Amino acid sequence: VWVPTPQVLVDKMLDMAKVTPNDYVIDLGSGDGRTVMTAVRRGARALGIEYNPDMVALAQRNAARDGLTGRAEFMKADLFQADLSRATVITMFLLPDINVRLRPTLLKLKPGTRIVSNTFTMGDWTPDETATLDAAAGCSSSWCTALLWIVPAKVDGTWQVGSQALRLTQQYQQVSGTLGDTPITGGKLNGDQISFTAGGKTYSGRVNGDR
Repeated sequence: VWVPTPQVLVDKMLDMAKVTPNDYVIDLGSGDGRTVMTAVRRGARALGIEYNPDMVALAQRNAARDGLTGRAEFMKADLFQADLSRATVITMFLLPDINVRLRPTLLKLKPGTRIVSNTFTMGDWTPDETATLDAAAGCSSSWCTALLWIVPAKVDGTWQVGSQALRLTQQYQQVSGTLGDTPITGGKLNGDQISFTAGGKTYSGRVNGDR
């Protein structure tokens, strides 16, 4: 069943993801194409993936009506089999069980990839940001909450910081562990950026593969 995302929430989702002309946006379950077309109007490249061929045809007609043919792309595909690797931003309005099934694929995307969902969560992966619009903001439906996740780098394991071993345990973007014998607190990943406190000192750095 297709339920459209209110346009004001589409705008909010793309705002939260900080979409720019440098981005490649993939909308999962793209429906009538409004999210893809809005991203294209912001200068981004955008692709809608939709399983229902009638909705793909509708989105293509809408894009043609607005003069966006060739810029707003749509394809009929199974979102569990589609290649998402080019995306810098993923948008979606899917049921929670589908989000959870997609989660392993999303977590393999490049660190820093932004994922925005209308209303529905990603299981125990806590969003980095949540925003709810009200009627005063122009959103009066049941679907007025945007949730943002930023794909974290993989840091679980042992690293070397100076002469000390940094042992990290990762739960999505949250990080715990020890620096030498000192427990770390406030461990957090923002894409490939890591920060934590240990022994009264704050550390920050960038994760680049195994470095």
